[in-house]
Amino acid sequence: MNKTVNINLGGMIFHIDENAYHKLQNYLNAVRRSFAGASGEDEIIADIENRIAELFSEKLQHDRQVVSNKEVDEVIEVMGQPEDYRVDEDIFDEEPKTSTTSNVKRKLYRDVDNRYIGGVASGLGHYFGIDAVWVRVALILLSIFTWGGIPIVYIFLWVLVPEARTTAEKIAMTGDPVNISNIEKKIKEGFDSASDTVKNVDYQKYGNKAQNGISTFFDAIGNIFMTLFKVFGKFIGILLIMLGTITVVSLLVGMFTMSSFDLFNLGFLDQLELYDYAPVWPLWIISILSFFAVGIPFFFIAYLGLKILVTNLKSIGNIAKFTLLGIWLLSIITLAIFGLKTGLKTKEQDHIFIKEELAITAQDTLKITMNANELYSSKMRRKSNEKFVYDENDTQYIFSQYVRLIVRSTNDSIASIRIRKEANGQNHTSARERAKDIMYNYSLENNTLALDNYFLMSPEQKYNNQEVEVTLYLPVGTVIYADENTYYYHRNSDYYGDILENEYEEHYLKVLNNKTECLDCIESSLNIEDDENGKVIINENGINITINEDGEKGKIIIDKNGLDIDIKENDENFEMKIDEDGVKINNN
Repeated sequence: MNKTVNINLGGMIFHIDENAYHKLQNYLNAVRRSFAGASGEDEIIADIENRIAELFSEKLQHDRQVVSNKEVDEVIEVMGQPEDYRVDEDIFDEEPKTSTTSNVKRKLYRDVDNRYIGGVASGLGHYFGIDAVWVRVALILLSIFTWGGIPIVYIFLWVLVPEARTTAEKIAMTGDPVNISNIEKKIKEGFDSASDTVKNVDYQKYGNKAQNGISTFFDAIGNIFMTLFKVFGKFIGILLIMLGTITVVSLLVGMFTMSSFDLFNLGFLDQLELYDYAPVWPLWIISILSFFAVGIPFFFIAYLGLKILVTNLKSIGNIAKFTLLGIWLLSIITLAIFGLKTGLKTKEQDHIFIKEELAITAQDTLKITMNANELYSSKMRRKSNEKFVYDENDTQYIFSQYVRLIVRSTNDSIASIRIRKEANGQNHTSARERAKDIMYNYSLENNTLALDNYFLMSPEQKYNNQEVEVTLYLPVGTVIYADENTYYYHRNSDYYGDILENEYEEHYLKVLNNKTECLDCIESSLNIEDDENGKVIINENGINITINEDGEKGKIIIDKNGLDIDIKENDENFEMKIDEDGVKINNN
């Protein structure tokens, strides 16, 4: 029976067989001796240990599995023996004695060392083996042609794809074998690059700036900007967390709410039966798909905010990331199919006309009223408020108040009415069938045209943007009187050519050619002022005459309250008032 030892390798805990432990320990000691005194010794050893830990994690089936001699031998075969490599400055010029030539599959990482934004383009360049410049050009062009779709994909990749932090990850990103030689080479390249940067510094130049105090000033300015940038970044991170969290929680509550209507038959689905585009799938499925389609992007937005705030935030794992991505894509595709099927049901529009003459001539006065059915609704407003209603015989109908009233002039000797019924459908035939199904009524009695402010439809035909348009053609010279209930039904734009304008309800209007003339309106106000003689005001409130500006010589007021005359002359006063209380005369 062999003992097991717990070790911490690269920040991960492993259970290892005692014999395997001694073999691994000897191997690591040999690696340390090989790199003793080399540039970046500590970084090289740390990256080698991290790489060995990754290889152990890939080979073990579960956390409790014990690392045996087999796993250690396989890892050593991948990493290579220390004596296989020359640890000196000539490593970049000479090939190792035994090289690993097996094809290594490249791994997708974000290259933050060569990034402009998040390192996504550089990472894709390494993964596909092309220059990152061409990837960036392609992303820019695709962003233009996809109307902003590529930036969303970029953000997704920014969140989903991990950055290459360790030397082993940077090597795996380029497709090179992650062994001792390449790890050492990568780290030495970093040290040489830093060394070249230091060598190329113009110390004399910066020394002069320091002497003049300029360097200190710009350093301070730079520090201020960096501080502000960091604060702004944290603020953006907080906003992203709040936006993502609130949205996901709201969607979760909405999903349970909508699903409860379906699962517990709370009555909401009965209302959906009105529509031809009611869900063909259970509502709870639609709500769950909608939650995933909208919630997953906002979850990653919140996660991105956390990554901005917490620099060492632990990744949620590639399996979880790509699982969520797959669920999101599946939800989007499913909802798109559902939306396409729904849209096809309403893609065509058609209508029918009913035109009849009215016994109204140019010498007549026509009164127009809009009537409601108290059994269905007493509201007098044009709007799409479709619902199920029942008549006196408990027959079910679909009810709507989407009725439009239009008045136009005509040179014909007799008036006419045209009723246009309109609906949508999957094709023109179904749209016309729905239009024919619309039930709308009016009546003309004693020169009073009573129009219904609603129409009814058969439940079998469903609601599909049905609308009724009533157009009156009145001979020039006809006088019309529209009651106040017509106000909301003839609120039309210039497109409809309506000559019955709003605010002229309850007035007598004479029909002229493409316009009307109000017969009982005060069209304008008269306001005449004179500094010495007073002023005269005539408007819709009545007549107000002041004899002089200060009112010392009297005034005359004629308004809805009656007649009020107050005349002053030589300190004498004459007052006459006629109102609902009678006649009052006062003569001093």
